[in-house]
Amino acid sequence: MMKKARIAVLVSGGGTNLQALIDAERDGIIKHGMIVLVLSSNPRAYALKRAETAGIPSCTVERASFETQRRFEDAIRSRLAEYRADLIVLAGFMSILSGEFTSEYPDRIINVHPSLIPSFCGKGYYGLRVHEAALKKGVKVTGATVHFVNEIPDGGKIIMQKAVCVEDGDTPETLQRRVMEQAEWKILPASVEKVCVELLKKGDYYGEV
Repeated sequence: MMKKARIAVLVSGGGTNLQALIDAERDGIIKHGMIVLVLSSNPRAYALKRAETAGIPSCTVERASFETQRRFEDAIRSRLAEYRADLIVLAGFMSILSGEFTSEYPDRIINVHPSLIPSFCGKGYYGLRVHEAALKKGVKVTGATVHFVNEIPDGGKIIMQKAVCVEDGDTPETLQRRVMEQAEWKILPASVEKVCVELLKKGDYYGEV
């Protein structure tokens, strides 16, 4: 059987990008990776239900349950080690990870951001805030970016981008939906597949046979 990299998806909310990854694995878009864990920072996240429906193991690691960032991240590390994760995908994960944590997984943590980085990114730009800022600025083209994660918010090397046109009458909500449908749900699975292939080529993975 084909060797596959093991993927952990970190979530906090509804899990639409998680669903895109689940669907992509099912449909053969992600051929060289398999989702082995969904980890949520929110015990009420609907993403956990999506994981359950797909038969994927899941767990909750809530920041408020830990006295320090280090202990919170140690709990995440423990889960990642338990499931032998090769690749970590941030799919709407709302807890900031420290530079100490991200440096332990070089080129192994990726994130999808709902703009064309370097526009409308960095600290404070997440969710609808990104689309509100784009509309306020009056840009005619926005989109999404998948990038590696480092110690700088949205500062890691770009893997893929896809542009989306802003339409007359757009609201932050309608723009958010179009960016997800036309960009995020396409380039996130494609980027995951690309990085999984690279990990397999290097031979630096736990893997599944």
